Amino acid sequence: MDRASARRTADPRVTGALVGFCASAGLLLTISGWLRSRRPTLDQRVLPYVRDVHPAPAAPGPAGHLLGAVFGPSLQRVGTAVGDLVGGSASVSRRLVRLGSPRTVDDFRITQVMWGSVGLAIAAAASALLWSSRGTSVPLLLLICLTGFVLGVLWCDNHLSAQVTTREQEMQAEFPVVADLLALAVAAGESPIAGLERIMKVCHGALTDELARVISDVRTGTPMADAFDRLASRTGVTSIARFAEGLAIAVERGTPLVDVLHAQAADVRESGRRELIEAGGRKEVAMMLPVVFLILPVTVIFAFFPGYVGLHLTSGT
Repeated sequence: MDRASARRTADPRVTGALVGFCASAGLLLTISGWLRSRRPTLDQRVLPYVRDVHPAPAAPGPAGHLLGAVFGPSLQRVGTAVGDLVGGSASVSRRLVRLGSPRTVDDFRITQVMWGSVGLAIAAAASALLWSSRGTSVPLLLLICLTGFVLGVLWCDNHLSAQVTTREQEMQAEFPVVADLLALAVAAGESPIAGLERIMKVCHGALTDELARVISDVRTGTPMADAFDRLASRTGVTSIARFAEGLAIAVERGTPLVDVLHAQAADVRESGRRELIEAGGRKEVAMMLPVVFLILPVTVIFAFFPGYVGLHLTSGT
């Protein structure tokens, strides 16, 4: 009995020692892993010395890296299945290139799965609320959940298209200024690449990023004409594609650039004015709605109300 009671009294100490050992071991492993993750990788050590040749890609954060390491393969398989069902991998790849994004089609499919999961979670919460309050049938709830997942996937695709459209509008708005500055630099005796480098120092935007990629290609050994041809092939803006093709032809044949650049800038400005006038014409009917249903009735009321009050007072007397 004494030995059994001694074992019972010693059990809490052993348990506490084991818990403390496990907690300290886990804390030690966490701290050591955190210290190892703080060490710079080879890319991080070399990148500052080649930044002017190869722009740094957008690095994922710690949370994104952890989620990608844990759930990446599963999400990639689901994303591949979604891509097979939805189709259009070539269209997605083209839009990613036009956006200038370092992501691949598989990365975008994983993002689509995550957006669809968010839509599925929202639809599942709404389905649970309907089932608890109204007792809705299970097939209808499953249809709602499926609709939420599909809407999330399609919303991600539409978001990518909206990003591409916004970026190309910014590039088209920046193009006249860049073309005029490049024309001034070339007229001053500089080469097209030197003029682009000077423009990059004073301009910042989507078009400047594309021109930075051109300069990076040239510095890594790509012929200048081929670098401009790549710019023309990956952009979705007609004026910028024509600008890149003109530069490629001018570099190959040695034709003058100043007049061509000024003419292209003038064409883009005229195109912007024409698009603004066309947008105003399309909005004319919508602009008439507040005039007809709001301003005109208020004007009529202000015009006839004093006469109505006068007639009422006259009939009353």
